[in-house]
Amino acid sequence: MAVFVPEPSPAAAAAMPAIPSIPAVRSFTPTAGGTWRPASGTRVVAPVGSAVEDEARLLAAELNVPYANGPPGPGDISLSLQWVNDNPEAYELASSASGIAIRGTTDAGVFYGTRTLLQVLRARGGFPGGIVQDRPDRPQRGLMVDVGRKYFTPGWLRARIGELSYLKLNELHLHLSDNQGFRVQSTTHPEVVSARHLSKADIRDLVAYAARRHLTVIPEIDSPGHLGAVLAAHPSLQLRTRLGVPVNGAIDISNPRSATLLDDLIKEYAPLFPGRYWHLGGDEYGALTVPDPQAAFPQLAAYARSRFGPAGTVADAATAWLNDRSAVLRRYGRTTKVWNDGFFSSPRSWPDAGREVEYWSSNVQRGPLPETYLREGRTLVNLNSWYLYYVLGSPASFPYPSGRAIYERWTPAVVYRDRAVPAALAGADRILGGRLAVWCDHGDAQTETQIAAGIRLPLRALAQKVWDPRTPALSWEGFKSLANAVGQEAARIGGVGEGAGRGASLARRRREATRWGYPLLERS
Repeated sequence: MAVFVPEPSPAAAAAMPAIPSIPAVRSFTPTAGGTWRPASGTRVVAPVGSAVEDEARLLAAELNVPYANGPPGPGDISLSLQWVNDNPEAYELASSASGIAIRGTTDAGVFYGTRTLLQVLRARGGFPGGIVQDRPDRPQRGLMVDVGRKYFTPGWLRARIGELSYLKLNELHLHLSDNQGFRVQSTTHPEVVSARHLSKADIRDLVAYAARRHLTVIPEIDSPGHLGAVLAAHPSLQLRTRLGVPVNGAIDISNPRSATLLDDLIKEYAPLFPGRYWHLGGDEYGALTVPDPQAAFPQLAAYARSRFGPAGTVADAATAWLNDRSAVLRRYGRTTKVWNDGFFSSPRSWPDAGREVEYWSSNVQRGPLPETYLREGRTLVNLNSWYLYYVLGSPASFPYPSGRAIYERWTPAVVYRDRAVPAALAGADRILGGRLAVWCDHGDAQTETQIAAGIRLPLRALAQKVWDPRTPALSWEGFKSLANAVGQEAARIGGVGEGAGRGASLARRRREATRWGYPLLERS
């Protein structure tokens, strides 16, 4: 049975780009080969056992057409690996009335070519004859979700993975613990786990689902601050001032049992999250938010001197804490990330080389400006809180982000407030990309469905600018119309997709589209 593809009105089709997709393709060269449309005999073809067989089977399910081993025939879609350029996520799509051929340098590139095909089919009903050549500008592109403060259901997270991959975003960062909750099952320390949490089976399902869509799940267990949920079960490890006052969420890094606890969790979860990256947090440690940490926390000062000599400071000890956790993670081949206000450098204690800076702060007092890290030779991921922070409840310093502002004014180079770093420091080898961040400071302020609707346009604007930071061709109003035209998760396009029955009714498809935050029409 062929895919159902709605035909746009002539007026709507005329207003769209030649290749309507988010993000926009970098290059399209029309040819006289005619428009390809799915027909009753259409198949998705790739060799059995090849690296792109999975992509072919997924696309066939999404289009509700057969998968075939090959060779391709008239009207088929063929997928193959072939060098396109040195970008591992690059692809080329050739279209004519007789068929579609998608080639990629890697299977990730082929997958992104299939996302372009699905979006164009949804918007136009067919693919015009020509050649698309496309690649992303930045290697890291995605979304962060604060699961620690607010429990999110596996279904909602799975839906976000589908949405991210449809937009050619490739990372889902999960902030798994905070003062309000610890949200993943543990066998080594079950006492720290919140009542509402993700099971290990949930995590394995999400990680596998993401991997099939070339998306990495990045875990974060924040420390040495933001550990209130863990410390509720281990009050003896909570940091206290010179006067014995407990510091909210802060663990006592001078106590060796603190390191044992965190390392137990890291070792337990490393096999559960097999991706390249691990986020250590490191931000807002209470011991470093007072004017004189050495006087306020004499036990930490004594520990620092014992480790680094008479000049040792609490900041040196905090740096060593994160370095020690990084050393554990290196055994598992992980690259670590830390929030920018978790970097404290001194001649005695230097943050590990190779650790990536996750820059968020809109307050220069939280640490150096981004240029400082880039000039040190570090790489950086942009989470500029002025543009990319979606904080539930929209507190005064964090208004909900504007998709329009991201689309018209933000680029990966705009890391601190409205300032772009110098061009010599802003290349894709230095600023690796960006993520939208959903923080749940006021967890009850919005439901899952409201959050999904609220981040929809900012996420699409981000997808455009990390794929191609140049000024977009479409106006903001045109981009919003395009977002409606290309629709949502690719699995919906054929009315079936993974886990849905064939011949699903329109009413059922509407229910599925809205259940996990997929509004049928765009919000302005």
